[in-house]
Amino acid sequence: MTPPAASSPGALGPVPVPFLGNCPCLRGEQYAECCGRYHSGGAHAATAEELMRSRYSAFVVLDAGYLLRTWHPDSRPGVVDLEPGTTWRRLDIVSTLGGGPFDTEGTVEFRAHYRHGGERGVHHETSRFLRVDRRWYYLDGVS
Repeated sequence: MTPPAASSPGALGPVPVPFLGNCPCLRGEQYAECCGRYHSGGAHAATAEELMRSRYSAFVVLDAGYLLRTWHPDSRPGVVDLEPGTTWRRLDIVSTLGGGPFDTEGTVEFRAHYRHGGERGVHHETSRFLRVDRRWYYLDGVS
């Protein structure tokens, strides 16, 4: 998933925003117990969908470092520029294929709803993930 606009300077973009309360990925858990533990490095996503949700949450909290760390080296950009003016509102998982704890590949189709410049938008993507050395990585996506 890439932001709709990329204009923030710096190799890692803005500083991550402290986040309290329910996790933006909408699993119904507190952020610290859900995606926050992945962002802090305290755990790794066990499935491609968990990684997708945690990457969406990283966009919400402006954690470009996490996005880079979870991007497969074959397709990872040198910089992830996040747009602080984009407010990510909701994540809908449409479908998943593979991507389980013992799979090596997986795809996740999703819709990420956002607001930018007063306009509403939906980023619809089918993302591909690879599991390497027991860790999931985002490879690429088709919008």
